[in-house]
Amino acid sequence: MGLNSAAALGEIEESQDSGPAPLEAPVVRTPAYRYGKRALDVTLAVPALALALPLMAVAALLIKVTSPGPVFYAWDVLGRGGRPFRGYKLRTMVPWADALKPQLKSQNEMNGPVFKMRRDPRIIAVGRFLRRYSIDELPQLWSVVRGDMSLVGPRPAFQSEWDRYEPWQKRRLAVTPGITCLWQVQGRHAISHFDEWARLDVEYVDRWSLALDLRILFKTIFVVLRGTGA
Repeated sequence: MGLNSAAALGEIEESQDSGPAPLEAPVVRTPAYRYGKRALDVTLAVPALALALPLMAVAALLIKVTSPGPVFYAWDVLGRGGRPFRGYKLRTMVPWADALKPQLKSQNEMNGPVFKMRRDPRIIAVGRFLRRYSIDELPQLWSVVRGDMSLVGPRPAFQSEWDRYEPWQKRRLAVTPGITCLWQVQGRHAISHFDEWARLDVEYVDRWSLALDLRILFKTIFVVLRGTGA
């Protein structure tokens, strides 16, 4: 864990008597959460990854022949409790996209620490299709199998985002981050302020159940088929 993340965690744990709720929500310590959720992830992610391999291979070929650079985007982010891990997505932007982000800050459509821009000029031609149907997210199934991510849970955070979170917003990573969550299935494009996004994530943390995960997964299928991805 980075020094900034560790310090932030310490500050939250010390503020339990007054101020925001602690980062570690009580629900995440129950056996039902640890074992039931992990069993659901492995049961669904392993066959899903196997079925997704041919589609990922076609997508990787399209990326390779239409854009110079690597096929995968290495995603260095923070997971549960602010712990760092590396995940992967299919690359949908130019290889130097991260270096260009500061130049686009004035066009950020999301108020708060997160950058969102629907017509991002860094996106390559085939990338728009991959993002529309969330095909670029498929390699994250490997992160689920590894245990760094869950099928359902708040999205991981970049260190630069985490550093700008308010204490209560850090509670969204009191659980293992996921590929989809309430934000993705409850009007993601209608939300323009990170506070609203974070409140949905904290709501998920507090309300977690296997039934809720299954409902979110079911809704996610229809969101993907409608082509309303990023």
